[in-house]
Amino acid sequence: MTELYEILEKFATCGWDLIDRPARDFLDGKDNRDELIAAIAEADAQCGSCGCEFDPLYKKALELLK
Repeated sequence: MTELYEILEKFATCGWDLIDRPARDFLDGKDNRDELIAAIAEADAQCGSCGCEFDPLYKKALELLK
């Protein structure tokens, strides 16, 4: 779970509303796993192959959340 929390901390501070709020909420203990998975999947679909540092993190986070 440590790896997941490290990834979510990056998402929570990225400034992209699509994933930062759901990631922050999850880290704060909110029961929003389904919302978080949907947000990360959408982020991966929109930006998962742009070449930024987040591309592999989307896939890893989804793997760890399932």
